[in-house]
Amino acid sequence: MAITSYTQEFTTPISPSRMFKALILDSHNLMPKIVPHGIKSIEFLHGDGGAGSIKQTNFAEGGHLKYLKHRIDALDSENLVCKYTLIEGDVVFDKIEFVTYEVKFEASSDGACVCKMTSEYHTKANAELKEEDIKQGKDKAMGLYKVVEEYLLANPNVYA
Repeated sequence: MAITSYTQEFTTPISPSRMFKALILDSHNLMPKIVPHGIKSIEFLHGDGGAGSIKQTNFAEGGHLKYLKHRIDALDSENLVCKYTLIEGDVVFDKIEFVTYEVKFEASSDGACVCKMTSEYHTKANAELKEEDIKQGKDKAMGLYKVVEEYLLANPNVYA
């Protein structure tokens, strides 16, 4: 099994605590509301959102994915860090055993937020993961971050 790691980061004018609440703590309520054309629902299959919880994202009809399951490995609300693992999906597991993620939300010097995400792709034996395979997922994740940013900018009292 090979491991391929990627790190990405972006800056947003939204405070770190608001981004953390929207993207991590309440994503199961927020995402289906603000991107119903992409995400049909997010439900907890096990747990209540803390470490050890399993949540399933169900995608809207017509997309190339139907669902993904993630396990929350660690949730640190004080330091605004979440670690989770992609453990199941209907398309992505032909080459991948699992994917681990760590997401951190840090304050920048101007009061804005720097969102940092590290992904580790654990591939199956003899499977080759291509850059375009990963790029598509990274682009979708960044798109969701931007949609959340726009929503929070338009609704300054939400998650304040």
